[in-house]
Amino acid sequence: MNPSGKADLVLMGGSIPPWLFERMVKLALPVVESIVAEYGQNGFLSRLSDPFWFQSFGAVIGMDWNSSGVTTAVMSALKTSLNPHSNALGIYVCGGKGKQSLQTPNELMRVGNQTGLDGNYLAQCSKLSAKVDSTAIQDGFQIYMHHFIVSNKGEWSVIQQGMQTNTSKARRYHWNSDSVKSFVEEPHTAICGENQGQILNLVDKLALPSQQAILKLTHENPEKIIKELPHLLVPTYHQVKAKDVDLKRLGSILWLAQEESIQKFEDLLLLKGLGPRTLQSLALVSEVIHGTPARFIDPARFSFAHGAKGGRPFAVPTKVYDETIAALTASVEKAKLGQLEKAQAIKKLTKIAQETEQHFTPTDNFETLLKKEKEESWKYGGRTVKGFSEPSKPTQLNLFDE
Repeated sequence: MNPSGKADLVLMGGSIPPWLFERMVKLALPVVESIVAEYGQNGFLSRLSDPFWFQSFGAVIGMDWNSSGVTTAVMSALKTSLNPHSNALGIYVCGGKGKQSLQTPNELMRVGNQTGLDGNYLAQCSKLSAKVDSTAIQDGFQIYMHHFIVSNKGEWSVIQQGMQTNTSKARRYHWNSDSVKSFVEEPHTAICGENQGQILNLVDKLALPSQQAILKLTHENPEKIIKELPHLLVPTYHQVKAKDVDLKRLGSILWLAQEESIQKFEDLLLLKGLGPRTLQSLALVSEVIHGTPARFIDPARFSFAHGAKGGRPFAVPTKVYDETIAALTASVEKAKLGQLEKAQAIKKLTKIAQETEQHFTPTDNFETLLKKEKEESWKYGGRTVKGFSEPSKPTQLNLFDE
């Protein structure tokens, strides 16, 4: 996984309704448990520090895929779901938004007392990472959200977000301890974002002669033009469009979700009976757990798991969401007892979907897919902030040719 990076996002209003946040919390736990069981604690932390994975995870749990609110939703859901299980998982989520972020050092001291880690050192890392992105990197974004996620081995990631109110944009900063050799010498593996022109970067290695310590950075004024590098820069419109989604990848998942397709693969027979729509969601959740970095370049695709609270691309299918949670939770619990078959079947979903991508040719029927999802939303308990979906006339879907 990419050890750190940035994401430029659109500021969007609106809170997360309780009926959706409760599901986010329930789904987050088995997803993280699956990642930790398969790839270790640092495997989860490295995923968090990848802005593309982070955005994909936010989409799969039901947030508007390109909203700055993804940061709040993901981190709030993770803190609520993981911290009661921190002793077993070995993962601790500290910090928050606004005044809550100021409690991060105290929370890290408590983590140190519980785990034997150096709480003072962790608190210092928290303060310095915030100082770098708010003061040393003067790009016009004011930090207002800070989360510090640490394992019981001392590995950590930082997720923090800044706001630029005059442009209605937010920027999210991702850190991972593996990439930090010095807080005052290029602690990020990349400084990237929408080109702001000349900005001040006092942690570039060329600025070393001007540095005495991070807290004295304001005494000097070395300048460095930050070049625009590849990064997650999402569009400002609300709807998901065909250009936002890799149709070949989405098509393989739609095909694999069909009952007749499941019967072709012996490894997937344990998933038989879940229903095509739930299998579609479970396949996308499986990719969030087991996918490699290159699989997350189109985060919008993951919104086809559970929609979004605003109904874009479609209403949240609450019945499907609940079945996905139940299936994944059951697989995790059985795996803890040494019964790995179902967990392996869920892992196979993403592997087989990737293999079958070779056999699909996308057509121009993306709008037909959206229309079908919206028309059938009522069958699956489709719900937005405005209420439940109503029945409408169905449309025949023929999105991909095998």
